[in-house]
Amino acid sequence: MTLAVIPAAHKSGQGSSSSVQLITNSGAWTFDFPYEAYRENPREFGVRIGENVFDAGGIRMKLKNTACTVEGAVYFGRLTPIRYDIMGPFRYVPFMECRHSVVSMMHSVTGEMSVNGDVFNFDNASGYIEGDRGRSFPKEYIWTQCHFDGGSLMLSAADIPVLGLHFTGVIGAIIWRGREYRIATYLGASALKIADQAITVKQRDKLFMARLIEKASYPLNAPVGGEMSRTIHESAACKARYRFEIGGELVFDFTTNHASFEYEYNK
Repeated sequence: MTLAVIPAAHKSGQGSSSSVQLITNSGAWTFDFPYEAYRENPREFGVRIGENVFDAGGIRMKLKNTACTVEGAVYFGRLTPIRYDIMGPFRYVPFMECRHSVVSMMHSVTGEMSVNGDVFNFDNASGYIEGDRGRSFPKEYIWTQCHFDGGSLMLSAADIPVLGLHFTGVIGAIIWRGREYRIATYLGASALKIADQAITVKQRDKLFMARLIEKASYPLNAPVGGEMSRTIHESAACKARYRFEIGGELVFDFTTNHASFEYEYNK
């Protein structure tokens, strides 16, 4: 069973608010809050929305609306951060629509969460934490994340508008048998092909492929100019294939039913 939780605060010309979005194998729900309910820890990773807590130690939630009731707590083991900011030097570029961060590539998860009476037991589970800041999601993008035997990976490619120009930006990290491999535009990576729910990326002697095979998507809200007015579709747990080569030698090639995937390209 997979559970993804997205706490957020939003500001736009239409007003300010905060929310918690929840997506599982069987559905997605949004819980709305006033902006004042959102509190962020300025010194370390951590967010509160009302009585709901999201920090490096875990998640505690008590949520209810007409469609969904959520209650429970899960606790995180030691987080696994990446070596340096996933944005690299692009973190300093002004006027970017969205800035991504990776908090933990993999950590243990224990505890229970009840969603509409379905109990998610996380006594032998793993977690992943990332974040976004900005006014809008890219017009077109692909994002995927997966834990697998021996490691963890994430990759995103998107149409990036900067100062009137557009380019396809790539960021990604692969943890494999204790070693981190970074794949990114600022290291020379380029998307060779994005089509048919798949992406192939080349970076010098590295070649990485991710393909969405069977989606299991549910709608989520995403920002446009700070307003949560766009609908995207995420598969929190779906079937996908990943392949990674270095210098023509195969590192891994596997298919899993436990991938997370968003494919927002019109091709």
